[in-house]
Amino acid sequence: MQYQFNPSKRAERSASLHRRRFLRGLGAAVAVPMFSSVARAAEKSATDGANLSSVGGAAPLRMAYFIHPNGVVQDYWFPKVSGDNFEFNRTMKPLEDLREHVQVITGLDQLNATPGNDGGGDHARAGATYLTGMRAKKTGGKDIRCGISVDQVAAQQLGHLTRFPSLELTCDAIRNTGSCDTGYACAYQYNMSWSSPMTPVTPEPNPRLVFERLFGIGNHGERKRSFEIRRERQKSILDFVMEDTRSLIRDMGHEDQLKLDEYLTNVREIERRISDTEQIAKIHDPKVPTPAGIPDEIGEHMDLMYDLLVLAFQTDQTRIATLLLAYDGSNLPYPQLGISEGHHWLTHNLRVPEYKEKVGKIEVYWMEHFAKFIRKMRDTQDVDGSRLIDNVAMLYGSAISDGNRHKHDNCPAILVGGGGGMLQPGRVTDAGGIPMSNLYVSLLEKFGVQGVNQFGDSTGSYNDI
Repeated sequence: MQYQFNPSKRAERSASLHRRRFLRGLGAAVAVPMFSSVARAAEKSATDGANLSSVGGAAPLRMAYFIHPNGVVQDYWFPKVSGDNFEFNRTMKPLEDLREHVQVITGLDQLNATPGNDGGGDHARAGATYLTGMRAKKTGGKDIRCGISVDQVAAQQLGHLTRFPSLELTCDAIRNTGSCDTGYACAYQYNMSWSSPMTPVTPEPNPRLVFERLFGIGNHGERKRSFEIRRERQKSILDFVMEDTRSLIRDMGHEDQLKLDEYLTNVREIERRISDTEQIAKIHDPKVPTPAGIPDEIGEHMDLMYDLLVLAFQTDQTRIATLLLAYDGSNLPYPQLGISEGHHWLTHNLRVPEYKEKVGKIEVYWMEHFAKFIRKMRDTQDVDGSRLIDNVAMLYGSAISDGNRHKHDNCPAILVGGGGGMLQPGRVTDAGGIPMSNLYVSLLEKFGVQGVNQFGDSTGSYNDI
């Protein structure tokens, strides 16, 4: 099935963006969340075309997908009991205080990632299959083929409502050429999103470039000039929109002024962390270069990307996002945890208790950073007074269940958020061995995507969410 963007929605997109509020300056456009006092002022003024969409309405729904590499240690991952009377197992303990926002789903399969007649290459197939539900063509050349991903199906119908139809991020490298896993093209492992069966959507690994994309304006020359001036004068992007900020505050009530101050403080803090990373990169050994804006430590990298995603959702710049935390097959060591061996290598040595323990520590480490992100979503107010976490559906998982045996049934899956009241978090459900694509069919339906009753290898839907 092919999904296409509807050109007739361009006018609706233009009107939606026109109503959205930005603080503007030289090469900068700082989107702001919706504030009730600004909305009332905007409604009274026929000449003010800068208020946000959804004035007086409910908060928009957002979806996000996250993939982690190399499967999980099975007996550390899954809760022992289904239903709402469950206890988090070792890996998910960092989510304990967030259980009301989390649904653990068992019994979801990704069988198009299995070897079949294609032989080895489970990590490449898993990366390609995760959001498409389709089998990747085994090729190391340019004739790659898989399927459109669930996020892009949503973006092609709903993306016109926001400045960016979707946001694709990664905490890993970009490799769209060459062969990486037993004859499979690298593009299968290093991309989550596919806009067509032949077209992966390249994610952005650099937090600085994501920040400039979210908060820059004008043509490339204007954005570049703004960044160079800010760097030369050691100024924040917020200094360039100060005059517009003062004008906005005049229309605000006291409570909204406090919310704006908190939001702009978060923007400045993220900008500072990115700048600090760039300064550290300048003094590194040139034999091991780190691109500006990309932290050496993957935990710091994840935190920056998670925080940028919160800002993108909070300001309604996009409602659809993916974040590839590390490519499937990643052999990254974790010296910050005292682990010098590569992650992938360790997963194939789980019979050694010491190595199993190390893989468990890595998985808890990843979950700790994901939990920090969920707390920020929980603590960030949405347009209608609810919380961001109440109006999202975010899937954290993988298309590999057991990284040691390369199994693809009963894949790890954590569904986070309230979905605008349409999801039922705070429990463990058992899907009973159905394609993960069935879950995607249900999520698309709940998010208002029309005409998708079949996706990937789906055999129906999974509505017990």
